[in-house]
Amino acid sequence: MTAFADLIAAGTTGRTAARLTGLSRVTMSRRASTPVASDELCDAVAQRVRDRVEPVNRLDEVERAAVVAVPNSDRFVDATPTQVYATLLGEGRYLCSISTMYRILGENKQVKERRRLATHRSTAIPELVATAPQQVYTWDITKLAGPAHGVYYDAYVMIDIYSHYIVGVHVHAHESGPLAKEMMQEVFAIQGIPQVVHADRGTSMTSKTVPELLADLHVTKSHSRPHVSNDNPYSEAWFKTMKYAPVFPTRFGSLQHARKFMAEFVEWYNHAHHHSGIGLHTPADVHYGHAPTVAALRSDTLAQARQTTPARFSGANDPAPKILEMPEAAWINQPEQEDREPTNPAAA
Repeated sequence: MTAFADLIAAGTTGRTAARLTGLSRVTMSRRASTPVASDELCDAVAQRVRDRVEPVNRLDEVERAAVVAVPNSDRFVDATPTQVYATLLGEGRYLCSISTMYRILGENKQVKERRRLATHRSTAIPELVATAPQQVYTWDITKLAGPAHGVYYDAYVMIDIYSHYIVGVHVHAHESGPLAKEMMQEVFAIQGIPQVVHADRGTSMTSKTVPELLADLHVTKSHSRPHVSNDNPYSEAWFKTMKYAPVFPTRFGSLQHARKFMAEFVEWYNHAHHHSGIGLHTPADVHYGHAPTVAALRSDTLAQARQTTPARFSGANDPAPKILEMPEAAWINQPEQEDREPTNPAAA
Protein backbone atom coordinates (compact mmCIF):
# COMPACT_ATOMS: atom_id res chain seq x y z
CA MET A 1 0.00 0.00 0.00
CA THR A 2 2.74 2.44 1.00
CA ALA A 3 4.90 1.44 -1.95
CA PHE A 4 2.03 2.06 -4.34
CA ALA A 5 1.47 5.50 -2.79
CA ASP A 6 5.17 6.32 -2.98
CA LEU A 7 5.31 5.43 -6.65
CA ILE A 8 2.23 7.55 -7.38
CA ALA A 9 3.75 10.45 -5.44
CA ALA A 10 6.95 10.14 -7.46
CA GLY A 11 5.01 10.57 -10.69
CA THR A 12 4.68 6.96 -11.73
CA THR A 13 1.53 6.11 -13.64
CA GLY A 14 -1.10 3.99 -11.96
CA ARG A 15 -0.62 1.17 -14.50
CA THR A 16 3.15 1.04 -13.85
CA ALA A 17 2.71 1.27 -10.07
CA ALA A 18 0.25 -1.60 -10.14
CA ARG A 19 2.63 -3.76 -12.20
CA LEU A 20 5.58 -3.07 -9.90
CA THR A 21 3.70 -3.66 -6.65
CA GLY A 22 1.42 -6.44 -7.86
CA LEU A 23 -1.65 -4.52 -6.68
CA SER A 24 -4.80 -3.88 -8.67
CA ARG A 25 -5.41 -0.32 -9.81
CA VAL A 26 -9.14 -0.78 -9.25
CA THR A 27 -8.53 -1.87 -5.66
CA MET A 28 -6.17 1.02 -4.96
CA SER A 29 -8.60 3.53 -6.47
CA ARG A 30 -11.46 2.13 -4.35
CA ARG A 31 -9.37 2.28 -1.19
CA ALA A 32 -8.30 5.83 -2.00
CA SER A 33 -11.96 6.89 -2.12
CA THR A 34 -12.84 5.35 1.27
CA PRO A 35 -12.15 6.82 4.71
CA VAL A 36 -9.91 3.84 5.61
CA ALA A 37 -7.38 4.73 2.91
CA SER A 38 -4.02 5.90 4.14
CA ASP A 39 -3.32 9.59 4.34
CA GLU A 40 -0.27 9.13 2.15
CA LEU A 41 -2.27 7.60 -0.71
CA CYS A 42 -5.02 10.20 -0.44
CA ASP A 43 -2.50 13.01 -0.46
CA ALA A 44 -0.71 11.50 -3.43
CA VAL A 45 -3.87 11.15 -5.47
CA ALA A 46 -5.00 14.66 -4.54
CA GLN A 47 -1.61 16.05 -5.56
CA ARG A 48 -1.85 14.29 -8.93
CA VAL A 49 -5.22 15.94 -9.51
CA ARG A 50 -3.82 19.36 -8.57
CA ASP A 51 -0.78 18.86 -10.77
CA ARG A 52 -2.82 17.66 -13.75
CA VAL A 53 -1.65 19.53 -16.81
CA GLU A 54 -4.35 21.33 -18.81
CA PRO A 55 -4.67 19.92 -22.36
CA VAL A 56 -2.73 21.93 -24.90
CA ASN A 57 -5.67 21.89 -27.34
CA ARG A 58 -8.14 23.41 -24.89
CA LEU A 59 -9.84 26.59 -26.14
CA ASP A 60 -9.16 29.67 -24.09
CA GLU A 61 -11.92 31.91 -22.78
CA VAL A 62 -11.82 34.25 -25.79
CA GLU A 63 -12.13 31.35 -28.22
CA ARG A 64 -14.96 29.78 -26.22
CA ALA A 65 -16.79 33.11 -26.19
CA ALA A 66 -16.51 33.24 -29.98
CA VAL A 67 -17.94 29.73 -30.30
CA VAL A 68 -21.02 30.94 -28.41
CA ALA A 69 -21.28 34.36 -30.09
CA VAL A 70 -20.94 33.32 -33.73
CA PRO A 71 -23.88 30.82 -33.85
CA ASN A 72 -26.04 33.40 -32.04
CA SER A 73 -25.23 36.18 -34.48
CA ASP A 74 -27.91 37.46 -36.85
CA ARG A 75 -26.18 35.68 -39.70
CA PHE A 76 -26.28 32.23 -38.16
CA VAL A 77 -29.28 32.44 -35.83
CA ASP A 78 -31.23 30.06 -38.10
CA ALA A 79 -28.32 27.67 -38.74
CA THR A 80 -27.26 24.51 -36.94
CA PRO A 81 -23.70 24.13 -35.61
CA THR A 82 -22.97 21.84 -38.55
CA GLN A 83 -24.06 24.55 -41.00
CA VAL A 84 -22.02 27.18 -39.13
CA TYR A 85 -18.95 24.94 -39.23
CA ALA A 86 -19.26 24.26 -42.97
CA THR A 87 -19.92 27.92 -43.87
CA LEU A 88 -16.98 29.27 -41.88
CA LEU A 89 -14.68 26.54 -43.16
CA GLY A 90 -15.55 27.50 -46.73
CA GLU A 91 -14.67 31.11 -45.90
CA GLY A 92 -11.28 30.15 -44.53
CA ARG A 93 -12.15 30.44 -40.84
CA TYR A 94 -11.93 27.67 -38.26
CA LEU A 95 -13.40 28.04 -34.79
CA CYS A 96 -13.39 24.45 -33.54
CA SER A 97 -14.70 21.02 -34.42
CA ILE A 98 -18.43 20.36 -34.73
CA SER A 99 -18.48 18.23 -31.56
CA THR A 100 -16.65 20.96 -29.61
CA MET A 101 -19.12 23.55 -30.84
CA TYR A 102 -22.02 21.39 -29.69
CA ARG A 103 -20.36 20.79 -26.32
CA ILE A 104 -19.66 24.48 -25.64
CA LEU A 105 -23.12 25.50 -26.78
CA GLY A 106 -24.57 22.80 -24.53
CA GLU A 107 -22.63 24.11 -21.54
CA ASN A 108 -24.22 27.50 -22.20
CA LYS A 109 -27.70 26.00 -22.71
CA GLN A 110 -27.68 26.96 -26.37
CA VAL A 111 -28.39 23.57 -27.94
CA LYS A 112 -31.96 24.50 -28.75
CA GLU A 113 -33.92 26.81 -31.02
CA ARG A 114 -31.96 30.06 -31.16
CA ARG A 115 -34.31 31.59 -33.72
CA ARG A 116 -36.86 34.23 -32.92
CA LEU A 117 -39.82 31.95 -33.47
CA ALA A 118 -43.23 33.32 -34.35
CA THR A 119 -45.85 32.95 -31.67
CA HIS A 120 -49.40 32.04 -32.60
CA ARG A 121 -52.52 32.89 -30.72
CA SER A 122 -53.58 29.92 -28.66
CA THR A 123 -56.99 28.58 -29.65
CA ALA A 124 -59.47 27.92 -26.87
CA ILE A 125 -60.53 24.32 -26.39
CA PRO A 126 -64.23 23.96 -27.22
CA GLU A 127 -66.09 22.58 -24.18
CA LEU A 128 -69.71 21.75 -24.98
CA VAL A 129 -72.22 19.89 -22.83
CA ALA A 130 -75.74 18.78 -23.76
CA THR A 131 -78.20 17.33 -21.24
CA ALA A 132 -81.11 16.96 -23.65
CA PRO A 133 -81.83 16.86 -27.39
CA GLN A 134 -81.88 20.05 -29.49
CA GLN A 135 -79.19 21.74 -27.39
CA VAL A 136 -75.97 21.11 -29.33
CA TYR A 137 -75.74 20.14 -32.98
CA THR A 138 -72.47 19.24 -34.69
CA TRP A 139 -71.95 18.95 -38.42
CA ASP A 140 -69.31 18.11 -40.98
CA ILE A 141 -68.84 17.21 -44.63
CA THR A 142 -67.39 13.95 -45.94
CA LYS A 143 -66.40 12.91 -49.44
CA LEU A 144 -68.18 10.09 -51.29
CA ALA A 145 -66.32 8.55 -54.23
CA GLY A 146 -68.18 9.01 -57.54
CA PRO A 147 -68.31 6.83 -60.65
CA ALA A 148 -64.89 7.89 -62.00
CA HIS A 149 -61.47 8.63 -60.59
CA GLY A 150 -61.37 12.17 -59.20
CA VAL A 151 -65.15 12.51 -59.01
CA TYR A 152 -66.53 13.00 -55.51
CA TYR A 153 -69.80 14.00 -53.92
CA ASP A 154 -70.07 15.94 -50.68
CA ALA A 155 -72.32 14.65 -47.89
CA TYR A 156 -73.38 17.31 -45.38
CA VAL A 157 -74.37 15.65 -42.10
CA MET A 158 -75.68 17.30 -38.90
CA ILE A 159 -75.97 15.35 -35.63
CA ASP A 160 -77.58 16.03 -32.26
CA ILE A 161 -74.79 15.12 -29.83
CA TYR A 162 -77.09 14.09 -26.97
CA SER A 163 -79.34 11.69 -28.89
CA HIS A 164 -76.88 10.90 -31.72
CA TYR A 165 -79.84 11.50 -34.02
CA ILE A 166 -79.00 12.55 -37.58
CA VAL A 167 -81.11 15.67 -37.83
CA GLY A 168 -80.11 16.49 -41.38
CA VAL A 169 -78.21 15.08 -44.36
CA HIS A 170 -77.73 16.57 -47.82
CA VAL A 171 -75.61 15.27 -50.68
CA HIS A 172 -74.34 17.67 -53.34
CA ALA A 173 -71.88 17.63 -56.21
CA HIS A 174 -69.70 20.25 -54.54
CA GLU A 175 -69.09 22.03 -51.25
CA SER A 176 -70.14 25.61 -50.56
CA GLY A 177 -71.34 27.90 -47.81
CA PRO A 178 -74.77 28.57 -49.36
CA LEU A 179 -75.49 24.82 -49.56
CA ALA A 180 -74.53 24.43 -45.89
CA LYS A 181 -76.85 27.32 -45.02
CA GLU A 182 -79.66 25.67 -46.97
CA MET A 183 -79.25 22.44 -44.98
CA MET A 184 -79.26 24.32 -41.66
CA GLN A 185 -82.40 26.26 -42.52
CA GLU A 186 -84.18 23.01 -43.35
CA VAL A 187 -82.95 21.30 -40.15
CA PHE A 188 -83.90 24.22 -37.92
CA ALA A 189 -87.37 24.44 -39.47
CA ILE A 190 -88.06 20.75 -38.75
CA GLN A 191 -86.05 19.98 -35.61
CA GLY A 192 -85.98 23.37 -33.92
CA ILE A 193 -83.19 25.86 -33.35
CA PRO A 194 -80.39 24.56 -31.10
CA GLN A 195 -78.38 26.56 -28.60
CA VAL A 196 -74.98 25.73 -30.16
CA VAL A 197 -73.80 24.56 -33.57
CA HIS A 198 -70.31 23.05 -33.64
CA ALA A 199 -68.13 22.35 -36.67
CA ASP A 200 -64.52 22.19 -37.72
CA ARG A 201 -62.75 24.96 -39.63
CA GLY A 202 -63.48 23.97 -43.22
CA THR A 203 -64.23 26.60 -45.82
CA SER A 204 -67.97 25.98 -45.72
CA MET A 205 -68.04 26.05 -41.91
CA THR A 206 -66.27 29.41 -41.72
CA SER A 207 -67.83 30.97 -44.80
CA LYS A 208 -69.74 34.21 -44.41
CA THR A 209 -73.19 32.73 -45.02
CA VAL A 210 -73.17 30.22 -42.15
CA PRO A 211 -72.05 32.59 -39.35
CA GLU A 212 -74.57 35.20 -40.55
CA LEU A 213 -77.40 32.67 -40.34
CA LEU A 214 -76.38 31.55 -36.85
CA ALA A 215 -76.02 35.15 -35.68
CA ASP A 216 -79.49 36.05 -37.01
CA LEU A 217 -80.97 33.08 -35.10
CA HIS A 218 -78.94 33.85 -31.94
CA VAL A 219 -77.23 30.47 -32.12
CA THR A 220 -73.76 30.20 -30.62
CA LYS A 221 -71.22 28.97 -33.16
CA SER A 222 -68.35 26.76 -32.04
CA HIS A 223 -65.31 25.56 -33.98
CA SER A 224 -62.71 22.87 -33.49
CA ARG A 225 -59.10 23.81 -32.94
CA PRO A 226 -56.99 23.75 -36.11
CA HIS A 227 -55.86 20.22 -37.02
CA VAL A 228 -57.57 18.63 -33.97
CA SER A 229 -60.02 16.00 -35.19
CA ASN A 230 -60.90 15.01 -31.61
CA ASP A 231 -62.80 18.29 -31.26
CA ASN A 232 -65.50 16.94 -33.57
CA PRO A 233 -65.79 13.30 -32.43
CA TYR A 234 -69.46 12.71 -33.19
CA SER A 235 -69.15 13.51 -36.89
CA GLU A 236 -65.87 11.62 -37.28
CA ALA A 237 -67.26 8.54 -35.51
CA TRP A 238 -70.45 8.57 -37.57
CA PHE A 239 -68.54 8.82 -40.84
CA LYS A 240 -66.48 5.78 -39.80
CA THR A 241 -69.63 3.86 -38.82
CA MET A 242 -71.07 4.54 -42.27
CA LYS A 243 -67.96 3.92 -44.35
CA TYR A 244 -67.07 0.67 -42.56
CA ALA A 245 -70.58 -0.72 -42.89
CA PRO A 246 -70.86 -3.78 -45.18
CA VAL A 247 -73.44 -2.01 -47.34
CA PHE A 248 -71.23 1.01 -48.06
CA PRO A 249 -70.28 0.89 -51.77
CA THR A 250 -66.77 1.43 -53.05
CA ARG A 251 -68.08 4.01 -55.48
CA PHE A 252 -71.41 5.63 -56.18
CA GLY A 253 -72.74 5.42 -59.72
CA SER A 254 -74.37 8.84 -59.66
CA LEU A 255 -75.42 11.70 -57.43
CA GLN A 256 -78.89 10.15 -57.17
CA HIS A 257 -77.35 6.85 -56.07
CA ALA A 258 -75.40 8.63 -53.31
CA ARG A 259 -78.51 10.49 -52.11
CA LYS A 260 -80.61 7.32 -52.07
CA PHE A 261 -77.95 5.42 -50.09
CA MET A 262 -77.54 8.22 -47.53
CA ALA A 263 -81.30 8.50 -47.01
CA GLU A 264 -81.66 4.75 -46.43
CA PHE A 265 -78.61 4.49 -44.18
CA VAL A 266 -79.67 7.45 -42.04
CA GLU A 267 -83.17 5.95 -41.70
CA TRP A 268 -81.65 2.68 -40.45
CA TYR A 269 -79.22 4.43 -38.15
CA ASN A 270 -81.82 6.70 -36.56
CA HIS A 271 -84.55 4.12 -36.06
CA ALA A 272 -82.91 0.65 -35.94
CA HIS A 273 -79.34 1.07 -34.71
CA HIS A 274 -79.00 0.46 -30.95
CA HIS A 275 -76.25 2.87 -29.95
CA SER A 276 -73.89 1.85 -27.13
CA GLY A 277 -73.35 5.50 -26.18
CA ILE A 278 -77.02 6.04 -25.29
CA GLY A 279 -77.88 2.90 -23.34
CA LEU A 280 -78.46 0.75 -26.45
CA HIS A 281 -81.43 2.90 -27.39
CA THR A 282 -81.97 4.01 -30.95
CA PRO A 283 -81.18 7.68 -31.62
CA ALA A 284 -84.83 8.28 -32.53
CA ASP A 285 -86.06 6.92 -29.18
CA VAL A 286 -83.79 9.31 -27.29
CA HIS A 287 -84.38 12.27 -29.56
CA TYR A 288 -88.18 12.04 -29.39
CA GLY A 289 -88.41 11.09 -25.69
CA HIS A 290 -89.33 7.40 -26.01
CA ALA A 291 -86.28 6.13 -24.11
CA PRO A 292 -87.96 6.07 -20.64
CA THR A 293 -90.77 3.89 -21.99
CA VAL A 294 -88.29 1.51 -23.61
CA ALA A 295 -86.20 1.43 -20.42
CA ALA A 296 -89.26 0.51 -18.33
CA LEU A 297 -90.13 -2.32 -20.72
CA ARG A 298 -86.57 -3.61 -20.55
CA SER A 299 -86.67 -3.50 -16.76
CA ASP A 300 -89.89 -5.52 -16.68
CA THR A 301 -88.40 -8.06 -19.06
CA LEU A 302 -85.29 -8.48 -16.91
CA ALA A 303 -87.41 -8.80 -13.75
CA GLN A 304 -89.49 -11.53 -15.32
CA ALA A 305 -86.32 -13.30 -16.48
CA ARG A 306 -84.97 -13.24 -12.89
CA GLN A 307 -88.11 -14.94 -11.66
CA THR A 308 -88.13 -17.50 -14.45
CA THR A 309 -84.42 -18.35 -14.39
CA PRO A 310 -82.98 -17.03 -11.08
CA ALA A 311 -79.85 -19.17 -11.44
CA ARG A 312 -78.74 -17.02 -14.33
CA PHE A 313 -78.65 -13.89 -12.16
CA SER A 314 -76.59 -13.05 -9.09
CA GLY A 315 -79.67 -12.21 -7.02
CA ALA A 316 -83.12 -10.71 -6.92
CA ASN A 317 -81.65 -7.22 -6.80
CA ASP A 318 -79.18 -7.85 -9.58
CA PRO A 319 -78.83 -4.48 -11.36
CA ALA A 320 -79.40 -4.09 -15.04
CA PRO A 321 -76.32 -4.24 -17.26
CA LYS A 322 -74.39 -0.98 -17.15
CA ILE A 323 -74.48 -0.70 -20.91
CA LEU A 324 -78.25 -0.05 -20.65
CA GLU A 325 -77.74 3.11 -18.58
CA MET A 326 -78.43 6.43 -20.26
CA PRO A 327 -75.66 9.00 -19.69
CA GLU A 328 -76.69 12.18 -17.90
CA ALA A 329 -74.96 14.35 -20.47
CA ALA A 330 -73.10 14.29 -23.76
CA TRP A 331 -70.06 16.46 -24.25
CA ILE A 332 -67.28 17.57 -26.52
CA ASN A 333 -64.11 17.96 -24.44
CA GLN A 334 -65.70 17.40 -21.05
CA PRO A 335 -65.10 20.46 -18.84
CA GLU A 336 -62.79 19.63 -15.94
CA GLN A 337 -65.01 21.37 -13.41
CA GLU A 338 -67.93 19.16 -14.29
CA ASP A 339 -68.22 16.16 -11.94
CA ARG A 340 -69.72 13.70 -14.39
CA GLU A 341 -69.11 10.06 -15.14
CA PRO A 342 -66.75 9.98 -18.13
CA THR A 343 -68.29 8.43 -21.23
CA ASN A 344 -67.15 7.89 -24.76
CA PRO A 345 -69.06 10.48 -26.80
CA ALA A 346 -68.29 8.85 -30.11
CA ALA A 347 -68.89 5.20 -29.20
CA ALA A 348 -71.07 3.60 -31.80
